[in-house]
Amino acid sequence: MIYYFAYGSNMDPDNMRQRGVEFSKRERAILRGWRLIFNKTSSKKPDESYANIVRDERSIVEGILYLILDIEKLDDYEGYPDHYYRTRVRVERRDWTEIEAFVYIANPEKTRECPKPSREYLNHLLKGCELLSEDYCK
Repeated sequence: MIYYFAYGSNMDPDNMRQRGVEFSKRERAILRGWRLIFNKTSSKKPDESYANIVRDERSIVEGILYLILDIEKLDDYEGYPDHYYRTRVRVERRDWTEIEAFVYIANPEKTRECPKPSREYLNHLLKGCELLSEDYCK
């Protein structure tokens, strides 16, 4: 079993299921020292941006921590290793304990100042709001 931290469209559990990713646990987690931005270019929709994270010591990213069987199933959907690279980070759980989890971060050559994300894409992120803080979701 592997922990995976989702901050983008994979916060939507239906997306995870549609991608064939089995998970036995889904909970809120915080990644400190990072900031959520929308600068990942879409290879299919050039007028749309996707979520990404960048280092920022003063910020946090709230997301969903999944306990999954196989991280490789996500690799194709995340465009790994061409569009995103996969690394490990330490996230904080609701009970204040820290745990190591995999996360995908956009490769720099796949980022630029982009148009805003689509409403459809944002709706996937908002599916995580059932577990995230109200302030973060606003």
